[in-house]
Amino acid sequence: QVQLVESGGGLVQAGRSLRLSCAASGNIFSINAMGWYRQAPGKQRELVAEVTSGGSTNVADSVKGRFTISRDNAKNTVYLQMNSLKPEDTAVYYCKLASSWAVYWGQGTRVTVSS
Repeated sequence: QVQLVESGGGLVQAGRSLRLSCAASGNIFSINAMGWYRQAPGKQRELVAEVTSGGSTNVADSVKGRFTISRDNAKNTVYLQMNSLKPEDTAVYYCKLASSWAVYWGQGTRVTVSS
């Protein structure tokens, strides 16, 4: 079993920054990618950013230039640095880990950006 523990969410004013962390533990083998998704009220869950085991990244257009994803393979941890936050970034952010045979999700951490 794999556990994902997210941290770093909270309430911030527009224009400020937050850093999310997601630490994976348990039976971790052959990680293909780790990343962040978000779900705003009344909307579908959407990709924010992901990074593969090889270091390639995929970042949503809506956050390009503001959000940066990084990964510490030794710690099985993925980070999301969020700068210049906007009210439309308000959502629950979920960490995702994709291995060769399964996909795991974290419990989610709430990010609220006030105008």
